[in-house]
Amino acid sequence: MDIWRKSSYSGPDDGNECVEIATAPTRIAVRDSKTPTRATLTFPAPTFTTFLEALKSARLR
Repeated sequence: MDIWRKSSYSGPDDGNECVEIATAPTRIAVRDSKTPTRATLTFPAPTFTTFLEALKSARLR
């Protein structure tokens, strides 16, 4: 069973306009917090880490 947590960048008030993430040693799962029973995107952990590093790098420019 995945344990989901909301993004630290959730919107104001109850923060329902965000994504949720669940981590496991080999994969990262992402879903829309407004519709948690719908589709979930799952990525290999190294791929997701590379993606986050690219986002952080782009923000620093």
